[in-house]
Amino acid sequence: MVVAASLVVVAGTVAGVLAAFDDGGRTSDEAGSPEVSASPRPAPPPAVPKPSQPATTVSAPPSPSPSARRTTTPTPSKPVKKREHRTAAAGRLYRHPDSQVLEWVRFHSGDARHAVIASRIAEQPAAVWFADYSPDTVTARVAAVTSGGAALGRVPVLVPYAIPGRDCGGHSQGGAPGLLDAYDAWIDRFAAGLGWGEVIVVLEPDSLAQAECLSAGERADRFASLARAGRALKAANPRARVYFDAGHSGWNAPGKQAAWLRQAGAASPESSDGIFSNVSNFHTTADEVAYDRRVLDALGGPASLGAVIDTSRNGNGAPADGEWCDPAGRKLGRTPTLSTGEARIDAYLWVKLPGESDGCKGRPGTFTASYAYDLASS
Repeated sequence: MVVAASLVVVAGTVAGVLAAFDDGGRTSDEAGSPEVSASPRPAPPPAVPKPSQPATTVSAPPSPSPSARRTTTPTPSKPVKKREHRTAAAGRLYRHPDSQVLEWVRFHSGDARHAVIASRIAEQPAAVWFADYSPDTVTARVAAVTSGGAALGRVPVLVPYAIPGRDCGGHSQGGAPGLLDAYDAWIDRFAAGLGWGEVIVVLEPDSLAQAECLSAGERADRFASLARAGRALKAANPRARVYFDAGHSGWNAPGKQAAWLRQAGAASPESSDGIFSNVSNFHTTADEVAYDRRVLDALGGPASLGAVIDTSRNGNGAPADGEWCDPAGRKLGRTPTLSTGEARIDAYLWVKLPGESDGCKGRPGTFTASYAYDLASS
């Protein structure tokens, strides 16, 4: 019922090439070896699910944080003038030239599914994920993506996904080691690669909506670190638009989600441009628009705050049975755009690349042509 970020792809080398853990030979149905973090595999929802609690089994507590609240000096930021809400960043979204779907398209021109996958998925811009903790290379890797977008006058979408205790110790566990100081340093290096052009940052999927598994002290530490991250990103590039985790319309109640968002700095324009929802999930755009507006109303903050929605696989909505792992009968949602025509909805994005499996229709995290074709031809 409530899983947000399923299998994610890691941005690889400086050139942005995608690499992966390989658990055996691949078939012609799969792209070549993208690096992935593990996929969350939640337990079935309880018989009477609580609207404010995700139905995700916690196999182990996240990495510990000190009992006292953190006192790390926040990254200084420039004063931010009050501004009116703008519905979209200028320009068009950037399609990164190295992705699993593009690799499959390049090497399978004779496949009967090629035309559909190439035209309906490969031609669309999608987010680039940074889910590995590689502080020595992350600045250059981020810069490779942002400079590529700036050179074309287009807007890249980046997903930092390295918060300690990620996925509450589940199958996508990982991130920066130890306490949050390592993450703070990693985010500073991430921010250093943002350059000068417009860029959208989808900051840490699951980090707020899935915070129920943390103790009160651990939540306070994480929220402080996320607020600091937002300030660091916007100080490094004032044209960066940073969005915080709102889960999705089938997860936490808007008031509860807004309270956590507020504690994480999402109501402050020094840290935030608003919220994101539906990452790697299937809820309809209409449901997400309504939900995001309720969250924003409860959040408060300036009228400039907006929302971005992952529409990559939500064309048929979420399955009635709550299935999250490559559920049958889904289809592509609205194409990515910075012009939604909806008040306070800044963009529809493809954060999860369609065709990258959750682990049921293909190996976890790999682009699987049969799955992509099903989504694109439904």
